[in-house]
Amino acid sequence: MRFWKHIDKWLLFITILLFAIGTIMIFSASNVSFYMRYASSPYRFLFRQIMILGFGFLISCAIVFINIKTTSSVSSLITTGLMISLPLLFFFGVESNGAKSWFDLGFFNFQPSEFLKIFIIIWLAKYYDNRDNLTSYGKSLFPIFICVIAFIAIVLQPDLGTAIIFASIVGITFLLSPVDRKIKMRIVKVVGGSAVVGILILVVAGKSILSPRQMARITSVFHSSPCSEASYYTDGNQVCNGYIAINNGGLMGRGLGNSIQKYLYLPEAHTDFIFCIIIEELGLWFGIFIIVLYMVLLYRIIKIGRRSLNNRDALICYGCAFYIFVHIAVNLLGIFGLIPMTGVPLPFMSYGGSYTWCLMFALAIVERINYETSVVKEKEMLGNQKRKK
Repeated sequence: MRFWKHIDKWLLFITILLFAIGTIMIFSASNVSFYMRYASSPYRFLFRQIMILGFGFLISCAIVFINIKTTSSVSSLITTGLMISLPLLFFFGVESNGAKSWFDLGFFNFQPSEFLKIFIIIWLAKYYDNRDNLTSYGKSLFPIFICVIAFIAIVLQPDLGTAIIFASIVGITFLLSPVDRKIKMRIVKVVGGSAVVGILILVVAGKSILSPRQMARITSVFHSSPCSEASYYTDGNQVCNGYIAINNGGLMGRGLGNSIQKYLYLPEAHTDFIFCIIIEELGLWFGIFIIVLYMVLLYRIIKIGRRSLNNRDALICYGCAFYIFVHIAVNLLGIFGLIPMTGVPLPFMSYGGSYTWCLMFALAIVERINYETSVVKEKEMLGNQKRKK
């Protein structure tokens, strides 16, 4: 009862609701295509996702009952292991969709870069909570140097989408840290200049640096219409079919299970493009409802961060909020054709193990921070009441 009293119930309720919606929609989006493509049980992805959520729930419960200091210490060791594993992918990794980003563990494919996104937040928060690390350029920028090495390793897999998200998470966490403002501004200028140079290099020599698949994703954004005859049969196919799904759904939707585009028109209907299937079956109003739930969820996490007891806990909360936000933004902007598709999952909705576990881990950490903050503040309040008496 004491534990239930001090957790954020709104955050817990929205998390359960979003995962429930996501599980239903993963089944609806995948049952037909999996049967048609593999002649296998239409319930296969549903059972897999339930198993993923069940295992993630057990891990989350364990995390919530461990104090944040212990978790952050263990996370530092895990972060080190993940950093070391990145170069090992080039020798022992398995390739999927043109990127060597996974280790085949038999029962599931392990993606170190996905787990690194969340563990790097905790590591940076712990590092920057120590004021002794903020006294010089060397100490302030040491973790950034380590992150740059990891970024390069992810780019070389090649997994440009994950690398950009990883870099943005590191950048936001660094900017929110208590590092001296002058150091931050100089780093922003250096990174900004490097980004401009990098973009110019891609424009001038993109075809010789990027794979044809990556070039197709980038150039698809600049087409007048992904549904034109020239684009539909090449790199605009998925985006165009996403548009068709959204148009089919209209305001109220065709009804749960009645999507047309999931009949192999959208090959990644249960992962990257699941939001299009949600709108097609349940309507634009339901899509807006999900976005509102996302906004409330992010607000609750940021609120927990603002009332937390120290810089470490605040940075973890803010980093987790941005981690979720950037996945939402990149996925939705991609399916609407505003940026290149990068294979980024939509939080709570897309099928997958690595990202789902990372998401549950992040939310469990935030709940633990809220619990510890609430307990301390309650003790302070009771102490003040006793002194007044």
